[in-house]
Amino acid sequence: MISKMNKSSKKVIQRRGLMLVLSSPSGAGKTTISRILLEREKELTLSISATTRKMRPGEVDGKDYYFVANKEFDEMVERGDMLEYATVFDNKYGTPREPVENGLCNSKDVLFDIDWQGTQQVAAKAASDIVRVFILPPSLKELERRLYARAQDSDDVVKERMAKAADEMSHWAEYDYIIINKDVEKSVADVQSILRSERLKRDRRPGLNDFVRGLREV
Repeated sequence: MISKMNKSSKKVIQRRGLMLVLSSPSGAGKTTISRILLEREKELTLSISATTRKMRPGEVDGKDYYFVANKEFDEMVERGDMLEYATVFDNKYGTPREPVENGLCNSKDVLFDIDWQGTQQVAAKAASDIVRVFILPPSLKELERRLYARAQDSDDVVKERMAKAADEMSHWAEYDYIIINKDVEKSVADVQSILRSERLKRDRRPGLNDFVRGLREV
């Protein structure tokens, strides 16, 4: 009997992956948090978007983006093969469903770096798989300071980003978890805690049925 119990306890329980969505206004720290998470969480992979824009020097198809023609993109949308999509500066961007679904079925968690509009689209199509996290800055003054500290944008662009931030932050209540990013390390740790909890949810662990059945047979 002891050998049967040991065998049951060592069994790996099958888990369905989850879609981890991180959204925030520009400058709140989402990109930094995402990068660190991908380095530390081996079961987490970044969602790769499809786009109709031209490939830039150094980019790799299937790694940076899936580069597709306008017609192919539109056909994917019509077939329902996109989890979310949008047009930005005359170029189309979207998340193909198939690679994400393959990852989820293989116990991989998929990280999405999308805005509130994309999040709404994904939630409408995959409500049971999505975990929504919104990153807030500690203050508007700090958000502005971070935008200027990046030294990437002109004064006009920073002002435009600040104006857009108010609209983006108005959607915070649509998310499951809210993180105020005062300290990056703490924010990363908070997201990791969310991941650990969400991975343990009963509905994401179909292998529990067989595991519990095995316990009863001991």
